Amino acid sequence: QDTLIVWSEAENYDLALSFQEKAGCDEIWEKICQVQGKDPSVEVTQDLIESEEEHIEEMPETSPLIDLPTCELNKLEEIADLVTSVLSSPIRREKLALALENEGYIKKLLQLFQVCENLENTEGLHHLYEIIRGILFLNKATLFEVMFSDECIMDVVGCLEYDPSLAQPKRHREFLTKTAKFKEVIPITDSELRQKIHQTYRVQYIQDIILPTPSVFEENFLSTLTSFIFFNKVEIVSMLQMNPNLIILFQGWTSPNVSCYVNILGGMDDLQVRSAATDIFSYLVEFSPSMVREFVMQEAQQSDDDILLINVVIEQMICDTDPELGGAVQLMGLLRTLIDPENMLATANKTEKSEFLNFFYNHCMHVLTAPLLANTSEDKCEKDAVVGSTKSNTICPDNYQTAQLLALILELLTFCVEHHTYHIKNYIMNKDLLRRVLVLMNSKHTFLALCALRFMRRIIGLKDEFYNRYITKGNLFEPVINALLDNGTRYNLLNSAVIELFEFIRVEDIKSLIAHIVENFYNALESIEYVQTFKGLKTKYEQEKDRQNQKLNSVPSILRSNRFRRDARALEEDEEMWFNEDEEEEGEAVVPPVEKSKQEDDFPDSYEKFMETKKAKESEDKENLPKRTSAGGFKFTFSHSASAANGANGANSKSVAAQTSPASSNGSSSKNATLTTAVTATKGSLVGLVDYPDDEDDDEEEETSPRKRPRLGS
Repeated sequence: QDTLIVWSEAENYDLALSFQEKAGCDEIWEKICQVQGKDPSVEVTQDLIESEEEHIEEMPETSPLIDLPTCELNKLEEIADLVTSVLSSPIRREKLALALENEGYIKKLLQLFQVCENLENTEGLHHLYEIIRGILFLNKATLFEVMFSDECIMDVVGCLEYDPSLAQPKRHREFLTKTAKFKEVIPITDSELRQKIHQTYRVQYIQDIILPTPSVFEENFLSTLTSFIFFNKVEIVSMLQMNPNLIILFQGWTSPNVSCYVNILGGMDDLQVRSAATDIFSYLVEFSPSMVREFVMQEAQQSDDDILLINVVIEQMICDTDPELGGAVQLMGLLRTLIDPENMLATANKTEKSEFLNFFYNHCMHVLTAPLLANTSEDKCEKDAVVGSTKSNTICPDNYQTAQLLALILELLTFCVEHHTYHIKNYIMNKDLLRRVLVLMNSKHTFLALCALRFMRRIIGLKDEFYNRYITKGNLFEPVINALLDNGTRYNLLNSAVIELFEFIRVEDIKSLIAHIVENFYNALESIEYVQTFKGLKTKYEQEKDRQNQKLNSVPSILRSNRFRRDARALEEDEEMWFNEDEEEEGEAVVPPVEKSKQEDDFPDSYEKFMETKKAKESEDKENLPKRTSAGGFKFTFSHSASAANGANGANSKSVAAQTSPASSNGSSSKNATLTTAVTATKGSLVGLVDYPDDEDDDEEEETSPRKRPRLGS
């Protein structure tokens, strides 16, 4: 049966295999037939029960093979058993449907329903529920025409209210007749059209609300019902096209103008109008994203950035007042569709991808990232002293709704990293965006910290040496390792996600990152022994050093003499020049730096208004925010400047000194054991102090640190 293979193994024991695609179903069917020695072109290979087979041979095809019981109250249980029993047999379903149609049986059943309801015959009503539900599962359009007629449909809904599994019947008829209201934008005078609209709404209600979700064995039983609804809608649209009043209404909504209307409506204060504009915009994007992209690119030639359609959509997403950001999630999905290169067209004369992405990064990206940059700037974050350190640690003062918004923005940026190659790469480098994102690793909301980590994971997953240089020169692993050590011995999602990041680097053998991690952070990580990831990184690092030494030893000594060595500073200068150059990708030209249409802190007015409404709440959060202290592990101070990421301090020489061994991960360190590591770099690019607190201070810290959560068993 298309994507189903069904069979019987006993009188009342039916089984089925369900497949996602017909091709897979056909393949397994052929193998079954091969084992059985049957022809796979035949739809039914199972031998029929002897009595049924003889019965079929004795009677002509035009004769109904099922005798229906008389339609009486005392026969309802028998009728229900009959309808239920035929559903497993395609042949018996066909014969029952034919019998029901020929004898006008459905209308007789619905008359019994009215009798049972008047008599409050609960048992009979439960039987009628099973009967009507079974008739729907016969999947016959001719029966649907009878059941969904004006005369019968409300009684059908009434039968389906009396589900035996429910303590009380539902009130579906009351909803359809009293609660649901028919709204007309323009008067519809055609009675046939009105009747078809009412019927379609009620049938859709039966399918979506009343009937339970079909199981895998029933998924094809209602395919005809779906088709019935679809063709009803086609008929409604065809009839509407013949309505002259409706044609006049839509004359102004031509392709060039419709996006203008959406733009105007989306900027209004009325929530209902904005909601309607969002719905219209979603239909436009689903119907033709290319049409919307073409409009916004033309709009950019005549309008300021603030009133561009996409920027209005982004600002509506940012300013969503719903605590769960339901509207923002919907708008984010639409933006994702618009910037997805997979649905962009490429013709001989123009490439939609390059044109639109250039437009988006020059005119819209600064609006999208405004909340992220605003909430990770130094003046927006508070500084708390870290115990045992002369430096301060940045903690993002984000409330829950802001954290949700930032998570949505990060999700979209992560999508850009995966699909936009050099456009997003240039933006990340110019804005030092990854450093700003990693500030959110300190968020008190774990889901936001995971979003920041996921953004970095996607960048590393590209295995792009340009990104790798940016990460190592900016020392951007530091906040990730701090988060891992802050997390302590808790085995949670954050712990697993960070370890997976380093495991990916180890498995993929990304040499530049391995060397950076081992040389700068191994002393902090070697105590983590419940996974072998970090020891594996050290092994990879040492193996690579051995290979390099062997290569060096194989070079003739004259080439290794000082006369033929270049000055170390010259080598580093060459590296800096390479790092600062735009990397060209095969078949793609590197776009120029993103135009800075506004100063970084000159964000859209709508966002500023939105943020002002939260000031009172944020001030309360700041007063109640627990003070961050030493988190029971290595602690580095994240003091790299943004310029370091762009190679400003590329010539800095580094030295690492470590004393004593860190405590093992199971907490078996001796009392008052401390470890201090100084990581210094000339020109002040990195200075850090780390220490382990006494074990007896752990309980106190557990209460005060905002990043601490209840410890799980090892």
